[in-house]
Amino acid sequence: MAELDYLQTAVLALIQGLTEFLPISSSGHLLLPSMLLSWPDQGLAFDVAFHSGTLLAVIWYFRRELARMIAGGLSFGSMSEEGRLLWLLLLATVPVGLAGLLVRDMVEIHARSVAVVATTSIVFGLLLGYADFSGRRDRGPGRKIATIGWKTALLIGLAQMLALIPGTSRSGVTMTAALLCRLDRESAARFSFLLAIPVMLASGALEALDLIAEPPPARQLLLLGFGTALSALVAWLSIHWFLRWIGRISFQPFVVYRVTLGAFLLLFLA
Repeated sequence: MAELDYLQTAVLALIQGLTEFLPISSSGHLLLPSMLLSWPDQGLAFDVAFHSGTLLAVIWYFRRELARMIAGGLSFGSMSEEGRLLWLLLLATVPVGLAGLLVRDMVEIHARSVAVVATTSIVFGLLLGYADFSGRRDRGPGRKIATIGWKTALLIGLAQMLALIPGTSRSGVTMTAALLCRLDRESAARFSFLLAIPVMLASGALEALDLIAEPPPARQLLLLGFGTALSALVAWLSIHWFLRWIGRISFQPFVVYRVTLGAFLLLFLA
């Protein structure tokens, strides 16, 4: 496992917490420290710590909605709107779960490169820009999350499969699909964030099983706890401010940023 210090851990936790839920690709940004500063790969234990922090953040942020969704989804009487949303989220998770089991190892071996991340950052950034622009032009005020049916949920879930390709951005591709399904910006973002929870729970469980086979040394437990807490705090703030402001601004600043990042990575390769 990589030997990181507190400064390196703080930088990586900040990157993970800030980029996990923004439509700009956490995998692309996590390449930058190793590229620019020759830092070592953080290793599985730190991956688990950072991902655990972002998972805790999104669960805590939506804790009241999640409680209502679980209660409504498991009720034996008439199903509430929150209960229906729970089952739609689970339906949308099925495609990426199946795809992850089938191609996870292949993606790790063949697709985790700077060239792939740069290309997907640009391509899916432009697609996000198109979805946002066409929505503003054609959709009017847009649909709310309560209007999502099983077809829309499944389409967003199918799009989420593309997030297995590094640099795509899970939140970016699900928000793009939601915008193309005529949801308004806030509803697209909220559904994307809620959809992250079952996906992160499943992927985190797989990572934890791998970590059990090779546990971290005891001397690094405090450092791992620090990384978890910092990524959780930053992720919570990222979710809070994104949902607060996305209804007032467009996705275009994120599009410009993604294209710029992709171009920078391609120039680095040249």
